[in-house]
Amino acid sequence: MTDAVLTERHDDVLVVTINRPLAKNALNLDAARGIADAVDELDASDELRVAVLTGAGGTFCAGMDLKAFLTGESPDIEGRGLAGITVTPPRKPLIAAVEGWALAGGFELLLACDLVVASDTAKFGVPEVSRSLVAAAGGALLLPRRIPYAIAVEMLLTGDPITAARAAEVGLVNRVVGEGQALESALELAARIAANGPLAVAATKRLARAAADWTLGECWERQGEIIAPVFTSDDAREGAAAFAEKRRPVWTGH
Repeated sequence: MTDAVLTERHDDVLVVTINRPLAKNALNLDAARGIADAVDELDASDELRVAVLTGAGGTFCAGMDLKAFLTGESPDIEGRGLAGITVTPPRKPLIAAVEGWALAGGFELLLACDLVVASDTAKFGVPEVSRSLVAAAGGALLLPRRIPYAIAVEMLLTGDPITAARAAEVGLVNRVVGEGQALESALELAARIAANGPLAVAATKRLARAAADWTLGECWERQGEIIAPVFTSDDAREGAAAFAEKRRPVWTGH
């Protein structure tokens, strides 16, 4: 793991911190590889259930490192997109904990996350057009799926940022908390998710992300294929037994 990204386990939650505060956590290749390695660790582990992505030094991520870009360096991971998560996000839930700016590529990292917790001083933007670039790591494609089309297109075509309050108002942010409290609140949310059956959580995330691309006729058939192994799993039986016995379930992921 590179020093540009730090990881720390909080029980069954993995905290992934972009650690380039002097560069406002702008993404160079080292940081991109670090994030990709971290989500690989998340999905490969039987102990980890959820990850939280955040940034050091009071900034989430200012986007692609343009100095590195001018030298020919790219933070894309082949076949996986920006930092290895925009094209192929992890199978398990990923929560963004945002302090300060989430801009350009940093904003697109956020779009690869399933939930967003932000401080009330956070700001969000896709200013690529002001640099004669395109938000090609998911901004132009995914933002109109996450928030109302007119608002998404205004952000994309003007490059103007929005506040955390506005982001919550349009449905981009789940929780707005006081400055400096985003990570703590994200960990609370992660713990709530991690308490649930891991097979069911992963299958539910898969369905929620994929269903928009399916016809109504396909939805039921594909859902059946995804959920069948969950309903016949040891964890499903454990969930029912724990409910009947009025105790907390002990999940195995099998």
